[in-house]
Amino acid sequence: MSLDSTDFNRTAWDNIAAQGRKWFTPASGAEIEAARSGEFSIRLTACKPIPAGWLGSVRGRRVLALAAGGGHQGPLLAAAGADVTVVDFSAGQLAIDRQLATEHSLPLETVLADMADLSSIPDASFDMVVNPCSVNFVADARPVWREAARVLRAGGVLLTGVMLPVNFLFDAVQRDRGKLKIRFSIPYSDLQLPPEERDRTLGPQRPIDFGHSLSDLLGGQLDAGFQLTDLMEDRWGGKDVLSERTATFLATRAVKATAEARFEAFPGAMSNRFPGEDLDELRSE
Repeated sequence: MSLDSTDFNRTAWDNIAAQGRKWFTPASGAEIEAARSGEFSIRLTACKPIPAGWLGSVRGRRVLALAAGGGHQGPLLAAAGADVTVVDFSAGQLAIDRQLATEHSLPLETVLADMADLSSIPDASFDMVVNPCSVNFVADARPVWREAARVLRAGGVLLTGVMLPVNFLFDAVQRDRGKLKIRFSIPYSDLQLPPEERDRTLGPQRPIDFGHSLSDLLGGQLDAGFQLTDLMEDRWGGKDVLSERTATFLATRAVKATAEARFEAFPGAMSNRFPGEDLDELRSE
């Protein structure tokens, strides 16, 4: 079968929103109320919350929760005082955020859009972009980093979670049986599976996955104009045989470099200046 991964994944995420899944649990009322007092944490990967210092105080900050529909990150950040916009391409996932925002009177808006095309959002609109593990559902991660950089102000923060390439090397059936058999290479795509296996693997609540290289996951952020400031490893919970041996997720904190900082680090790279940046004005501040 010939598949359009965007349309297929949108339908899968709408189905996940309707059915509920372990990894996609919305914030509870108790968690939202605690967040109003500043007591909260968010996850961008499977199990571990990001370090509290990555967020700092979010009160009054403009936060884009990118590809973050489903009611976890957005409502908690809004309850903590941030001005939150949740972007997702699944109407079903966004409906969960709107429902929580209505129930708890949260300053939260939703935008139906693809994470790699934020053309409806002006340049430098946000102080922070929070992107839970999701670029494994797009064929090319780099446009996501470029769009995140464009909509962030200079000095803005990108927090993101990614699946490490090692996840995509092994035969899934053997891995479920507790055995690690290398079968694939990186970059990986579910669309490369033999047709019969692909039909068995994908389903109403199983989106198409793409395994990206570290050059695209981390180098892509650097190429988009970010400076990495910290990272955190995570693993699948439960009895995953791979997680017993190595980290399977990475969360990163990065800052959109100012034109001045990029000029000092890479004097020949100023042709890649972000929209709206004026080096002379920045130098005069």
